[in-house]
Amino acid sequence: MPHMNGFEATEEIRTREKVSQRHLPIIAMTANAMVGDRERCIDTGMDDYISKPFVAHVLIELVEKWGQKIKLDHK
Repeated sequence: MPHMNGFEATEEIRTREKVSQRHLPIIAMTANAMVGDRERCIDTGMDDYISKPFVAHVLIELVEKWGQKIKLDHK
């Protein structure tokens, strides 16, 4: 990203959520999967994590999982 990385973007989104009282699910996607990356992403405020190369059905499952959560939260 040109102006901030994913961690900085997540922090900004989470800060704005304190005002809006709404939660935007964030799924981290990285090409350089290292030990501890998933934990770092979750600790930063991301909701889930997938590394590249990914299997299509796993990505679809994550999007469906978090999309369903948004639907349930807004009923």
